[in-house]
Amino acid sequence: MPIGLFRACGRAPGLSPSAWSVHPTRPSTEYLNEPMTAPFTILIDGDCPLCVREAKVMQRLDRGRGRLAFIDIAAPDFDPSVFNRTHAEVMGAIHGVYADGRIVTGMEVFREAYSLVGYGWLLRPTGWPVLRSIFDAIYRLFAWIRPRLPGRRCSGGTCRVPGQSRA
Repeated sequence: MPIGLFRACGRAPGLSPSAWSVHPTRPSTEYLNEPMTAPFTILIDGDCPLCVREAKVMQRLDRGRGRLAFIDIAAPDFDPSVFNRTHAEVMGAIHGVYADGRIVTGMEVFREAYSLVGYGWLLRPTGWPVLRSIFDAIYRLFAWIRPRLPGRRCSGGTCRVPGQSRA
């Protein structure tokens, strides 16, 4: 049985394939014609230990209800064009995909994910009018710094966002 697109399981300590709800491995073009099975799918950088840790927390909060699914954007067979995005776009900010194909990015992904697993109250203040712009800016700063964080598991520059040099 294929472990799916979320291949971080083999790269990140403490993760096993059975711990993730994933889309089964299949040609990327099939995603265009087939609806997502979970209400919300998050495109995760499996080479980023912090990102993988956050995904594990969200998966645990989901408690097997299947409200969230994850796709590893660092997997060799991941094709961002399936989501009408470039590699730079998906590496530059977290993306969430609703079952109907709508896409959200940045803090909105976390707001939606936590809401779906019953913890929306935790991030609700980040969506309040005055605080929203502050938290969105903080996330954009984090997204810019993220490729430079220690502990990344990348090779050949595949996880570098074009236009950013490594520190």
